[in-house]
Amino acid sequence: MKTILFQGDSITDAGRSTEDDLNMGYGYPTLVSSELGLEYANQYRMLNRGVSGDRIIDLYARIKADIINLKPDIMSILIGVNDIGREIYEHNGTDADKSSRIYSMLIEELKEALPDVKIMILEPFILKGAATEMCWEEFQSGVSERAKIATETAGKYGLPFISLQNKFDEAAELASNDYWLRDGIHPTAAGHEIIKREWIKAFKEL
Repeated sequence: MKTILFQGDSITDAGRSTEDDLNMGYGYPTLVSSELGLEYANQYRMLNRGVSGDRIIDLYARIKADIINLKPDIMSILIGVNDIGREIYEHNGTDADKSSRIYSMLIEELKEALPDVKIMILEPFILKGAATEMCWEEFQSGVSERAKIATETAGKYGLPFISLQNKFDEAAELASNDYWLRDGIHPTAAGHEIIKREWIKAFKEL
């Protein structure tokens, strides 16, 4: 049985249990698990190790316990919004240059420790909403910069990149922003379905 690992911040965490691996929260990891579990019965073990509030530097700090030791065959990474949000609200974010360096360090160390692991990088995204509209320009420019870092990192190491900002921008033309992202950051059920569909597309092309 192969292991699929979901990594990231609160969008991935989505209320998961830290004691029961079967309880992966209400977000896209559970939706992916439902679809793949039915289509590929008993072929994959799914693990969610997203941690609410994480920046890229926090994810890097967890590389041994929450990635390498789990020996995933396939993993995805969705990170970046907190590097901006925590700077805006706590003055404790991660600047762009450091984010880029740490993202590269993360991938290089993973490829060294787990040479056969397949890694997918997801694009961080944002819409105007309750958590972002007060500092919208800072959020928009900062998340756009982190999305560029994610794209460049994927390209540098030849990894699949999953675009999401354009999907949420398109969805926002069909319904209000908070229909998809309840506060401009955290997805609703419909928002998580968008991520799941793009994740599955990329997975089937690995």
